[in-house]
Amino acid sequence: MAKEKGRKLIAQNKKARHDYQILDTYEAGLVLTGTEVKSLRQGRASLADGFIQMDGHEAWLYNVHVPEYSQGTWTNHSARRKRKLLLHRVEIDKLESKSQETGHTIVPLALYFKDGRAKVEIALARGKKEYDKRQTLREKQDRREAERAISAIRRKQRA
Repeated sequence: MAKEKGRKLIAQNKKARHDYQILDTYEAGLVLTGTEVKSLRQGRASLADGFIQMDGHEAWLYNVHVPEYSQGTWTNHSARRKRKLLLHRVEIDKLESKSQETGHTIVPLALYFKDGRAKVEIALARGKKEYDKRQTLREKQDRREAERAISAIRRKQRA
């Protein structure tokens, strides 16, 4: 059986990009049980309430919902258990020191398979204020309107 190549997205946390200003991103491996991997291969997971905490110089992923595997038996996992993240010591130390600063947190952005292994993209982030969120939405809307206007002009020139 050949290993799959590339990146297969399982779940994304779009709300995190809206609620937080992303300062730095990291790719981390996950310590999973067999039924969790099978459930993820079915494309079922939710990062909506997920967050990362440092505990004893280790990174742990909390509140990520991986539903129980439908064909699982008594070996099935609990859906919201904490999962250990696999990072280099330097990355853990950096994240630990930065997350202690006021206003900084670590959030999961995406859950995916990369070359057959489950990975999670995590980000060091700072919470946005309400006016920052409105400003971001306004910029996005302005960009979209400008692109529409440009494409309309190009259509007129072709005709």
